[in-house]
Amino acid sequence: MVINTDQLGSTKSSMRFGVHLPHLGRRIDANALVHFARKIENAGYASGWVSDHVCWPAEIASKYPYSADGTFAPDQKMGWLDPIGTQLFVAGVTTTLQLGFTVLILPYRQPVVIAKQLVTLDVLSNGRLILGCGVGWMAEEAAILGMPWDHRGDRSNEQLELFNRLFTEPTPSFDGRYYQLPPVGFEPKPVQKNVPIWIGGNTEAAFRRAGRYGTGFHAAFEPVRDVAAAWHRVLQHTEAAGRDPSGMTLSLRVYLDTMGTMEPDKSLFGSPAQMEDQVAALADIGVTHLILDPVAKGGVEGRQDAVLAFADEVMPACMA
Repeated sequence: MVINTDQLGSTKSSMRFGVHLPHLGRRIDANALVHFARKIENAGYASGWVSDHVCWPAEIASKYPYSADGTFAPDQKMGWLDPIGTQLFVAGVTTTLQLGFTVLILPYRQPVVIAKQLVTLDVLSNGRLILGCGVGWMAEEAAILGMPWDHRGDRSNEQLELFNRLFTEPTPSFDGRYYQLPPVGFEPKPVQKNVPIWIGGNTEAAFRRAGRYGTGFHAAFEPVRDVAAAWHRVLQHTEAAGRDPSGMTLSLRVYLDTMGTMEPDKSLFGSPAQMEDQVAALADIGVTHLILDPVAKGGVEGRQDAVLAFADEVMPACMA
């Protein structure tokens, strides 16, 4: 069956919203993170999200895929907490907030260890894990971590297959090209019978991976037209894999730009009415979970004020 444009639209009646948590930056503070997470949970946000980097090589030749010139140059003195550790901490101070990754880089870590950490998070949070994952882009960082970078897409596919067995089978085993696992006991299993797996990326291989292994596709900082085109390909690959496209989720990470400094086609900006229209345009192409990355003056407090104002002034109309 050929997927038509009607299938790009949401089948759900409202948008869900998440927020990128303050686990990176010049000032990292446990109390601020706790306060921020609880505030967004109480304000009605569905999810809190973290990003994944371990260290910053002094020289980076790899091209960042989400900027026009391929550069990504954070201050080497900027702090960046471990994503899984951060979400385990946040799980203990919240009760309903889903805990997502935008995105966890699969080639950076040994898959059985990651699986154990992810199950631990899902169990201790009582089923709130969203596994956003991707294959990464910075070869230099993987080299520092001692992890192979060749065939990282195929390696990541095997990791996802291995996760499925570890998460669901009583005595999982695996015999792949890159990973092998004899029959083992792996307990406990996740609280969620089907852990949400939202695949990130902006290549055909990523779209194919989402269609074959994911329960959703996670786009980040992409213009509406590009997200729509990517989603169309994901749905096609989902059906080609013999799976039901209607069960897939489209999520998108955007800037909540209160300063007018970010690219408009990757941001929500302007008046509440303007932002409502921008959210509606995203819903029209199928986005059902929107993750806000706040850009505001005033550090963590300023970013918190921005997302709380959005929750008060914009979200009610978008979730009606």
